[in-house]
Amino acid sequence: MISLNEQAYEHLKKLIASQKLAYNNIYSETKLSKELGISRTPFRDAVHRLVQEGYIDIIPSKGFQLHQLSKKDVTETFQIRSALEGYCTVEIAKTVSTVRAGKLLLELEKLMLDMEQIMHTSRSIQNFIEYDFQFHRKVINYVANSQFSSIFEAYMYRMQRLAALSLAHKDRMDDTCMEHRAILNAMKTGNVEQVYEATLQHMNTPKGINLEDL
Repeated sequence: MISLNEQAYEHLKKLIASQKLAYNNIYSETKLSKELGISRTPFRDAVHRLVQEGYIDIIPSKGFQLHQLSKKDVTETFQIRSALEGYCTVEIAKTVSTVRAGKLLLELEKLMLDMEQIMHTSRSIQNFIEYDFQFHRKVINYVANSQFSSIFEAYMYRMQRLAALSLAHKDRMDDTCMEHRAILNAMKTGNVEQVYEATLQHMNTPKGINLEDL
């Protein structure tokens, strides 16, 4: 059975993801916990967890509001992604001849084709992001480091928000596909230097777009 803390956490995440909460509005913990039918203690625990994950900010004596991304948020997020994904793509390239790496590359190729299909048809940013982050999640999980996976998941909301903002720019979806393809091709050939450079480029380009937007 799901704990009350987890119920409150998932409920708040769903409200945020479905854009039921508006930026600049201050929300009462008491009111929302009553609507959910959960006491304030587990609800407050969920709020603090979402603060740590960058979803919301607490307004003392008032409640909480959605977190507005800053330039510092953008820079730190892409620094973390560069460190994690740079390491992971290099490890995949180093072990490209193994059965496990071969299986992963087939899965990544399928996701790559899904992204390219969206690029050529609907150009739905939300659908594209879904496959995009499946691609990156598989890369991270390949090294089987639970701390890497935990950090990556903790930043997921922030990363997806930044991705949606950058993908709204003309041709960014096309460029993103090309960058993914470059990373995938470098992993397939086992080119360690090339895959690292391609991964960093894939981080630095959207970072620049996000910083300019802010």
